[in-house]
Amino acid sequence: MYPGTHAATHPDKIAVTLADGGEALTYAELEDRSRRLARALQERGVQRGDCIALLSENSTRYFEVYWAAMRSGFYFTALNTHLGVAEHEHIIEDSGVKALLVSGQYAEMGATLAKHTDVPVRISVGAQLDGFEDLDAVQAATSDAPLENQPAGQDMLYSSGTTGKPKGIRTPLPDRQVDEPGNPLIVTFAPRYGFSEETVYLSPAPLYHAAPLRFCAMIQSLGGTVVVLPKFDAEGALRAIEEHRATHSQWVPTMFVRMLKLPAEVREKYDVSSMRVAVHAAAPCPIEVKQQMIDWWGPVLEEYYAATEVHGITLIDSHEWVQRPGTVGKAALGVLRVCDPDAEGQPEVPTGVDGLVYFERDAMPFEYHNDPVKTREAQHPLHPTWTTTGDVGHVDEDGYLYLTDRRSFMIISGGANIYPQEAENVLTMHPAVQDVAVIGVPDPEMGERVKAVVQPAPGVVGSPELERELIDYVRERIAHYKAPRSVDFLSELPRTPTGKLIKGTLKKQYAQG
Repeated sequence: MYPGTHAATHPDKIAVTLADGGEALTYAELEDRSRRLARALQERGVQRGDCIALLSENSTRYFEVYWAAMRSGFYFTALNTHLGVAEHEHIIEDSGVKALLVSGQYAEMGATLAKHTDVPVRISVGAQLDGFEDLDAVQAATSDAPLENQPAGQDMLYSSGTTGKPKGIRTPLPDRQVDEPGNPLIVTFAPRYGFSEETVYLSPAPLYHAAPLRFCAMIQSLGGTVVVLPKFDAEGALRAIEEHRATHSQWVPTMFVRMLKLPAEVREKYDVSSMRVAVHAAAPCPIEVKQQMIDWWGPVLEEYYAATEVHGITLIDSHEWVQRPGTVGKAALGVLRVCDPDAEGQPEVPTGVDGLVYFERDAMPFEYHNDPVKTREAQHPLHPTWTTTGDVGHVDEDGYLYLTDRRSFMIISGGANIYPQEAENVLTMHPAVQDVAVIGVPDPEMGERVKAVVQPAPGVVGSPELERELIDYVRERIAHYKAPRSVDFLSELPRTPTGKLIKGTLKKQYAQG
């Protein structure tokens, strides 16, 4: 199903609202506005298989644009609001964006992108912007007649690659109409979590991330109500649960940590008893943190392990997890295969032995857009339909997966994936830097935080002043959340005789304090 189904049966029901009540859309409004926008984009030459992109804060209007794409056979790219100009330009050019929509809050970025990219259709959302049509005016001037054909669209989201440039994760367009069944995420998650027309789903994370966007879309496909936090706030999230009587929600472990750190009197004054399912994913959750959340909210926590690539999914509920602390569950989409990445042919390893985690599917479920080399690297050398995102772990005798490491040294901070080489590439160019390694170090709140370990150039002495200079230097060039939070100085970094950085040695030293 899709929102139009529910607009016909429950036109006045709220499809999405901001938690503070500042914005809301009924199903009738969402249907009307997304349909008008879909027609307007088609009239401006956007065709099935083309990509449209949105740069916006959390807003109810996100879903007008999303569903316009989903009912037109478009690819939809949600732009990360924390990225810099060069990163946005790369995404727009790489995906071949035919229509760019920008909210008023990001008008300056939108104006810059309009100058530096050649996007034929430009629409502003909630503001007047030179060179952009106004969304309200576009919708008002477009027919509200039903669309004759509504081929299902697909998101195409970008995540940073180890080379520093964001990579697009592209899956084939569904061979169905938007109102026909076949969404594998709904098939996997809806029965498990009890999603239905009665669901009130609280989404506290940025909508440009895969999970918040896709889960909100699932709820609207099934006729429930989505409640979006404009920005995560620990007490504000608890208040939203109580005020909206949220039945379902989704979190990253950092959010759990911040809520647990609230004073007891603050936590206890909010009624969270309406919560039937609290999903968490995106990053490993410390065992102690998860146990405290179960003690507080009850056995309503549900964890899944997946990726933007949707190459496979594991699931685990609170009752199972208590019996096996630390597991991320059993496979619910795809067949788990754990292989030895260092052996010829990457054979499967025995139960309990760590290896590279693959999921087997009937067909290759995705590709990295315009990057066949990266796509091939994600495939098993002998089994092309076995794919991996580089995680290392093992399964027990009952098939439960335990993650133990990352094949690459990707940093996960507050649920965001950060690839160290981006910051390393920037710092390498600083005149005071002779050698550099960027690693993730343990952080009680964020899971990991970004640290740079620098070998100063000859004649340069490490100091607090240089530390601040280097951090600012990186923040001026890439997204702030990817920049080091701190810098340490060493006389020499560990490297092999061939010059390869032994980053594992550094990580182990910092993990041990």
